[in-house]
Amino acid sequence: MMSIEEKDLDQLLNEHLAGRVVRKDLTKLIKEGANVPVYVLEYLLGMYCASDDPEVIEKGMLNVKNVLVENYVRPDEAEKIKSLVRERGSYKVIDRIQVTLNEKKDKYEASFSNLGIKDADIADGIVKEYEKLLVGGIWAIATLSYYHEEGQSGSPFGVTVLKPIQMPNMDMEALFSSRAALTTDQWRETLIRSIGMEPSVLDIDVQWHLLCRMVPFVENNYNICELGPKGTGKSHIYKECSPNSILVSGGQTTVANLFYNMSTRRVGLVGMWDLVAFDEVAGISFKDKDGVQIMKDYMASGSFARGREQMEARASMVFIGNISNVESLVKTSHLLAPFPEPMIDSAFFDRFHAYIPGWEIPKMRPEFFTDRYGMIVDYLAEYFREMRKRSFADAIDKYFKLGNNLNQRDVIAVRKTVSGLMKLLHPHGVFEKEDVRACLEYALQVRRRVKEQLKKIGGMEFWDVHFSYIDNDSFEEHFVSIKEQGGGGLIPEGPSKPGVVHTIGLSSKGIPGLYRLELQITKGTGKLATSGLWNSSAPREQVKIAFDFFRANASRIGAGTKVAEHDFHLHVVDLQNTGPYNNLALTSLVAFSSGLLGRSLQSQVVVLGDMSLGGSVNPVVSIAECLQVAFDAGAKRVALPMNNAADIATIPPELFTKFQVSFYGDPVDGVFKALGVD
Repeated sequence: MMSIEEKDLDQLLNEHLAGRVVRKDLTKLIKEGANVPVYVLEYLLGMYCASDDPEVIEKGMLNVKNVLVENYVRPDEAEKIKSLVRERGSYKVIDRIQVTLNEKKDKYEASFSNLGIKDADIADGIVKEYEKLLVGGIWAIATLSYYHEEGQSGSPFGVTVLKPIQMPNMDMEALFSSRAALTTDQWRETLIRSIGMEPSVLDIDVQWHLLCRMVPFVENNYNICELGPKGTGKSHIYKECSPNSILVSGGQTTVANLFYNMSTRRVGLVGMWDLVAFDEVAGISFKDKDGVQIMKDYMASGSFARGREQMEARASMVFIGNISNVESLVKTSHLLAPFPEPMIDSAFFDRFHAYIPGWEIPKMRPEFFTDRYGMIVDYLAEYFREMRKRSFADAIDKYFKLGNNLNQRDVIAVRKTVSGLMKLLHPHGVFEKEDVRACLEYALQVRRRVKEQLKKIGGMEFWDVHFSYIDNDSFEEHFVSIKEQGGGGLIPEGPSKPGVVHTIGLSSKGIPGLYRLELQITKGTGKLATSGLWNSSAPREQVKIAFDFFRANASRIGAGTKVAEHDFHLHVVDLQNTGPYNNLALTSLVAFSSGLLGRSLQSQVVVLGDMSLGGSVNPVVSIAECLQVAFDAGAKRVALPMNNAADIATIPPELFTKFQVSFYGDPVDGVFKALGVD
């Protein structure tokens, strides 16, 4: 007898999930000709092609094509179908149906998106049975009738029978036993094939990202964000792969539509769907001023207040958007920049449980789509839905403890992600320590990615990003890292050219930023030129103060230096696009001294602080934030004013100990400390 590993996965699936799997290339073949969601197609394929017998498949394909030809409504053939309904008296159609309540006539009216009928009669009983008809609509096979008499005010069309295109029942025990018959790797591949992708040509990291896309389907109130280039299939899974999710395309939305309509007393999308995905986040806007605030409340607690009522809902929130040039964003801004301005708020982003790095997922090419067997999408969706009732959040506690850098929100986020991944990979509840470890490490990464961006937006409040977990058996602490850690290469290793200085300070916008001063010296007559100073007078004055001080104190800095025999050109580079920085006097002095002496600064040093024309040293403002930026940029050494020594208590010790710190008492001492001269 063959072992599990020896058996082909397709064989195993047809053996253990007979009638619930379909060859995914069949879906693709028909999909190209009919613009229907995948779950509609696979519902039909599951009815007619649930086999690995080529003859059965061929016959089934013909049946599916005939059903689509006969019953699927193409928008350009709408009038022809209407005519058929009229001629025959009744006719079956496959279409997306939405229902509205006509208050004037006190009756429900069904609209068919492709057929173009807006006011077909539909019985109250059908609407009550399938409430989603009222919110967003559903794909269904509907029997349309036609009745017309003189003087009739309403539509002659009516819906007599409606059957949603969904699995009629779900046997979870059968699924659990099917999962037990496969290895974890085989099951992971099955899940990925079920959404139409081919895991054998995708890196393991990419497979994890694809699994993470599925977590909002199995986990209640799970908030996730994925930003990446176009064409990586971000919205596909939310639009095509489940009748329980709805994709809201970017644009204006309302609190009434999303949460609760006060006038009709109806719950919005979050109450009707398992998952609400927002496509193209850059274009999202709320008509209501309090829209973002209500969304914030909902994402934190799963409840929201409208009028006197407190409502609860379980829908997960997914935010999808396009992002390009990740490298430059990492260095100059944050990876949540594509969100609209009202949403760029640390409290809003802190409610994200995970951030999928969409730029790590390759753009979809034909070889990435599978032609092997996977679960019928509708069966997959029902399995996801059932799993929402269960929890695996305590799976961590058996083997691991979370590190002390995680605050309460981080802990909740990580537990929810682990729970979701365990529901996907181990729905039958059988798992080993290493299974939990794999899910935990991934969960820590995707939450840390959120935290890294929060640190850039919200400063020191979010400085503790060094996430770890502790093994309960060995008590060993494991730290997780992410690939794009806050622009670590902005301050390069090794000595820089003489005259190059890095500094950090608060820009005119009040945000700490990293700046590089570059000095060019030529033979001349002691002239000073500047560039890169934002067309602002304040930084120019600061550089002039530094130059005048430098001329007056040249002999203290280095004997024999002849300022009058050279011309100086100082250029300032705003490395993180944080805006004008005015406190440049002391660092300009260091640049002039380093350039004229021909001596480089110490490797990976940042010089903080400022000075006056008289030579008194001004302390650093927001020192903890500045040191955090320095650490993220790759600095190892810091030169600080002596009058900042009292502020050390305000700096987290874990941060302060990352640097070799030199204190200076006056500007000339500052120059020597930066150059590493004793």
